[in-house]
Amino acid sequence: MRAITITDVAKHANVSKSTVSQYLNKRYEYMSENTRKKIEATIRELNYQPNIIARSLKQKSTFTVGVVVANILHTFSTQVTRAIENYFYEHGFHIIVCNADDDPEKEKNYIEMLRAKQVDGIIIFPTGDNLDLYQRMKRDQFPIVFMDRTIEDLNIATVMLDNHLAAKLAIDEFVARGYQDIAIITTSISRNISPRVERIQGYKAALQSHGLPVRPHYIKTADVAEIPHAMSEMLGLQQPPHAILAGNDIVLNEVLRYIKTRDLRIPHDVAVVGIDDVPFANFYTPEITTVKQPAIEMASQAAELLLNQINSTGEADTSVHRFQPTLLLRNSC
Repeated sequence: MRAITITDVAKHANVSKSTVSQYLNKRYEYMSENTRKKIEATIRELNYQPNIIARSLKQKSTFTVGVVVANILHTFSTQVTRAIENYFYEHGFHIIVCNADDDPEKEKNYIEMLRAKQVDGIIIFPTGDNLDLYQRMKRDQFPIVFMDRTIEDLNIATVMLDNHLAAKLAIDEFVARGYQDIAIITTSISRNISPRVERIQGYKAALQSHGLPVRPHYIKTADVAEIPHAMSEMLGLQQPPHAILAGNDIVLNEVLRYIKTRDLRIPHDVAVVGIDDVPFANFYTPEITTVKQPAIEMASQAAELLLNQINSTGEADTSVHRFQPTLLLRNSC
C-alpha cells in the first residue's frame, strides 16, 4: 500500500493542502472549528502519519530542542527538565535530554552531537569549562539559554534562582530560632559553579547582617563522596556548629545520612535546613525545612526564551532572569 499523503487528506476532507498544513502546525486560528474537526477525523480515518523529515526540510526546522543537564540526579534538574518537555510538547517540539555528570568534556560532546543532529536550540545547565564552545554558539547565533548557572560576560540568556536570598532565608530562620553557630556545606566550587558560590556569599552576608562572625571552619565544600569527612571535621570541632545549611538536595541527602549513622537528633543535636525542596521532606522524621526553587516557573521562562530565539521574535533577550525562593517551614530547626 502506498503511503497516505497530505494531498489525500486534503482531498478526503474537501479542504486545501495549506489548511491541512495549518492544522498540522496547530495554527487552528486560521480555520473554523468544523474544519478542524473534519481534518482531525480524516487523519484518524486514513491513519495519516506526517512526514517529519519532509516537514523539517520545508520549514528549515527539526522541531527538536536539546537539554544538557549538569547532573540529572538533582531533584531541581528533574523537575525543570520535565516542565521544559511539557512546554515544548505543547508547541509541537520534541526534546533530547543529555546528562553531563558535571563533566565538561561530556557536556562538550553532547552539545556537538545535538548540533550535528540540527536541533533548533539548546537549554544548558553549563559546567562552566567550555567557554570557547559557548562563544562559538553565540557567534553562530545559535539559540541557547543557560539554566541554573550563569557565566559572566557571555551575554547569554540565563534563568536562575536568587541564590543570595535562598541562603538568607535559611540563616534568618536559624537566627530567629536562637541559633548562632551556623555552618554551610556545599558540593565542590572548584569550577566556580555560580549557585554554590552565590549561596556561600549569601550565607556570609546574612551572618554579618545579624552581627554574627563568619567562621571559615564552618564553611565546607566537597565532592559528594567527601561530605561525610567534611561533616566529621565540623562536628568534631571544639565548638561545633549547632545548625547546618545544606547547599543543595544531594548535600542534604548526605548530611541526613551522616546524622542518622551517628545517632544524632534533629534539631536537638543539630538543626538542618536544605536548599532545594525534596520529595521526602514532608515525611522524614522530623520533617525537613527547605528553601524551594520555583522550578516550573523557571523552566517555562527558559523554554519561552529559547522558543523566542528559534522563532526570531523581537530583539534577543540576553539578560539574567532571577527567581525568588520560598522558605517551607517544617520541624528540623
